[in-house]
Amino acid sequence: MKGYAVHEKAVFEKVTEARSFAMKASSPAEKAKAENMFTDTLKSLFAVAEAYPDLKANANFMQLQSQLKELEDNIEYARRYYNAVVRDYNIMTETFPSNLVAAQFKFIKEEFFELESPALKENP
Repeated sequence: MKGYAVHEKAVFEKVTEARSFAMKASSPAEKAKAENMFTDTLKSLFAVAEAYPDLKANANFMQLQSQLKELEDNIEYARRYYNAVVRDYNIMTETFPSNLVAAQFKFIKEEFFELESPALKENP
């Protein structure tokens, strides 16, 4: 894979940069933005793979694609779980009698983890 890295160094740098940005994100909105950027970057990486049939057939690259799909599936599951918990929490902060406790302890509504467009929810 090193031979390909020389020709496509910019793509690998973008993947690294996107991953770094994703690791530093703190709020759900920042994490969603980082997730979108990372997904777009991975799509460009796989587009590079299309130009190199030998790379697509490489066992390591095939394993990488498989692992990335598994990670994306796990992230999607976690995103759905997080949003379900936030939905339940937000409902509890607005409904009686739990809203009395929420107001007393200054619990506020939380934001959902949402991607920018439905097309980006697909696996790269």
